[in-house]
Amino acid sequence: MTEAPASPTPHRISVVIPVYQGEKTLPALMQEIAVLTEPFTTKGGAQAQVTEVFLVHDHGPDRSAATIRALTSEHDFVRPVWLSRNFGQHPATLAGMASSGGDWIVTLDEDGQHDPADMGNLLDAALAQQADVVYAKATNAPPHSAFRNLTSKGAKKVIEGLSGGTDSSLYQSYRLVLGEIGRSVAAYAGPNVYLDVALGWVTNRIATAPVTLRDEGERRSGYSLRRLLSHFWRMVISSGTRSLRAVSALGALFGVVGVAVGIYFAFAKLLGGDVPEGWTSQIVVLLLGFGATLFALGVIAEYVGVAVNMAMGKPLYLIVSDPAQGPLGRVPAAPARSAGPAPAVAHAAARSHEAEPQTRTADSSARPR
Repeated sequence: MTEAPASPTPHRISVVIPVYQGEKTLPALMQEIAVLTEPFTTKGGAQAQVTEVFLVHDHGPDRSAATIRALTSEHDFVRPVWLSRNFGQHPATLAGMASSGGDWIVTLDEDGQHDPADMGNLLDAALAQQADVVYAKATNAPPHSAFRNLTSKGAKKVIEGLSGGTDSSLYQSYRLVLGEIGRSVAAYAGPNVYLDVALGWVTNRIATAPVTLRDEGERRSGYSLRRLLSHFWRMVISSGTRSLRAVSALGALFGVVGVAVGIYFAFAKLLGGDVPEGWTSQIVVLLLGFGATLFALGVIAEYVGVAVNMAMGKPLYLIVSDPAQGPLGRVPAAPARSAGPAPAVAHAAARSHEAEPQTRTADSSARPR
């Protein structure tokens, strides 16, 4: 008689939802997530379970607070997080991530645009590609206006250039993050840091998973033009110091042009050309002086950039646990055969793997002292 292999430990998922206008959409969303609080199997064969849902109240204009209180009483997996005032989507998301304790953190919007059933696809992509961060990649156009979609793509292209090639087109609010990575980012990130930029500081193991975005329904977007511009500017500020270095490069360019102009008109004068009296010296001095000024400002900007990175909390390093002993090491095992010695070996391996300690080094050692 062959003993059945031990069931693997499910991947514990903490869900973080920043709430601004969730009065009408949150109850239905919690009903969908409630199904996932029981252990389930993903399409890739991984065992997973949503163990907690953090509803972060960001003081929107509706009665979201009352809705959060009602859902907390109705569902034992709901964990309310009360902010003192409105801070914005990314700070609210970081507050929820800092409060989490799961192997993985999934962030999604409150408006029902993101289907919770797609969490399994995100987890499968993480395990298959050994990724620390997985972004949802929409297979359909986002349910926004054509103007907003166009400007969003343009803004991400700008950030891609400023950050030195980072593919910011991947950025999505529906994302899966390794728990220790997310909690560490929440611990050190400064007030003006764009969350996805901060994640890119500490990992380059990033993947995507296909999802279909749903319509937001009658819910009005909480992003006005002013808030969208503020959102974009936060991305620019936290994208790095590459734009500051452009000041030095521009100053050097003006200096080179000044020297070249001086040489050109000097030769023109020697060869008998008609050069306006005094014009050459003025333009050369102007170009060289302007170039020197810009170059000096560029050097000062570099020092400012160092201070900015420190203020944002950009880490020099980040200590994490052994990936083989964490969630990324719990990949779905191949089905055991019904005959021969293989099942016993598979059973022993499964029991040994189940007994491995799940360390969370980053939660303790990576936090700033």
